[in-house]
Amino acid sequence: MKKVIIYFFSFLFICFILPALLTKLDISTSAEANENMAEENTESLSEPYTYNQYGTIKLLHADTNEVEEVALDTYLCNVVSAEMPVDFETEALKAQAIVARTYTIYKINHKKHDNADICDDSTCCQAWISKEDRLARWDGDKEAKWSKIEECVNATKGKIITYHNEPINAFFHSNSGGKTELPVDVWGGGSDMPYLQVVETAGEDGYTQYNSEVELTNEELLEKLKTTYADIQIDFNNDEDIKIVEYTSSGRVKTVKFGNHEISGTEARRLFGLKSTNFEITKEDGKIKFTVIGYGHGVGMSQTGADSMAKSGSTAEEIIQHFYVGVEIKEVNSL
Repeated sequence: MKKVIIYFFSFLFICFILPALLTKLDISTSAEANENMAEENTESLSEPYTYNQYGTIKLLHADTNEVEEVALDTYLCNVVSAEMPVDFETEALKAQAIVARTYTIYKINHKKHDNADICDDSTCCQAWISKEDRLARWDGDKEAKWSKIEECVNATKGKIITYHNEPINAFFHSNSGGKTELPVDVWGGGSDMPYLQVVETAGEDGYTQYNSEVELTNEELLEKLKTTYADIQIDFNNDEDIKIVEYTSSGRVKTVKFGNHEISGTEARRLFGLKSTNFEITKEDGKIKFTVIGYGHGVGMSQTGADSMAKSGSTAEEIIQHFYVGVEIKEVNSL
């Protein structure tokens, strides 16, 4: 009888109690391992990126003419928040961070300012806004929005775009109207930047930056032209006196005729306040209407194009390699 009892309790221990003890031990060990891994990941995320160079830049504030020394990635948070809407996709914001970092380093290596690396004037270098001003202009959960910007900059720390192992001149703009532009058709140069080609991007027509119009009376048009061309003469009854003469390879206006002058599309954009050189002209009832597609010079990365690609599942790296042909994304410390 004793043997039967011993066998019975041995059976219970082997089949039920021992597995339960082992399972508890395994769960405890697994939980401890996961906790340790989480701690390691947290430490890795918070660990600062150490730049061999470029870690600190000299920023010229155009309105005060003062130069501020600031950490590169801190500066980039201010740039990204000024240059791209915070509600854009995360991968688009990451792409903007890499582009802005590359553009900054390119400017450092090709100085435009004697006492600074780069300025905060968007018409000269790239836009910048202080955190305080940025938060004041945002609605909703402002700190969450700023955290999103910081996370996108931090997730790309040290990453830049290179061509033949050199940082590229990473131009970007708001909306390409579906197709980017060659630098030669904007500034007359760019043969040394073969990574800036005409590329197509779908989905940009869904953004407010895609369409715009400018309407001027005949007299207003003449007055604007006279600021540069004092001898301008236009016969508004003659269709040949106002017409587009030539288009660029991307379909933008290269040359347009106004009476006795032919001017470039970029000059027309400047004179009439057009959002891009991708425009058509119509005349009606003593008025001239410019119907415009896209926003910006059209060279390099389109920001709305980047967001459209991100919405379709593209990563920041894929976005960059779409807009800049033949480039590599590298750690700046590897150069």
